[in-house]
Amino acid sequence: MARIPIIEDGLVVGTGSDKYESKNPLAQYLLRQFDNSIAELVNIVAPGTILEVGCGEGHVTEILLNNSQAKIQALDLSQTIVDIAQGAIESPRVEFQQFNIYELAEKEGADLVVCCEVLEHLENPETGLLRLAEKAAPYAIISVPREPIWRLLNFIRGAHVKNIGNSPGHIQHWSQKAFMQFVEQQFEVVCVKSPLPWTVLLLKSKHFKSS
Repeated sequence: MARIPIIEDGLVVGTGSDKYESKNPLAQYLLRQFDNSIAELVNIVAPGTILEVGCGEGHVTEILLNNSQAKIQALDLSQTIVDIAQGAIESPRVEFQQFNIYELAEKEGADLVVCCEVLEHLENPETGLLRLAEKAAPYAIISVPREPIWRLLNFIRGAHVKNIGNSPGHIQHWSQKAFMQFVEQQFEVVCVKSPLPWTVLLLKSKHFKSS
């Protein structure tokens, strides 16, 4: 049975789908490829500090924790979701907090900013991207669903059929080429990973000025 998304103030919060809980062998394989891509990019950077924006229930947070020695600030829009993540992950290296991506100007930067499966939910992804670039000192890992493959795979497996495979809360839809063009407004692309059905990018902020 498909996971019922959590909705707060009219917004889908947390994962919004059952992709992390699915027992389907193919779904598990695809998720492992995504996880491996994140881990490989984190290892390239070897950060001392990480700012994770949109931590959800903590799936990516755990990858960051297991593949670095960094101190991690993990933020999410929903306090409900933050509480779930905090209950799942106990580490002195991770601090969870409820926070809005649009308000990141109030936060300190980090060696690595991580933002996975967030921008597709934003009404104003341009502002979200700018805030991420301002805090990346200098690197960021950003991922989004790769369209139209994402919706096609959902539809084939019988998920979200009424919405032609579109996951709850997804209001932005990028092909890999379109997403790379989008992020190049604020970042230089360092490395591209393409685990189906995602685009995962290692980026360097154009706003960063080394001392």
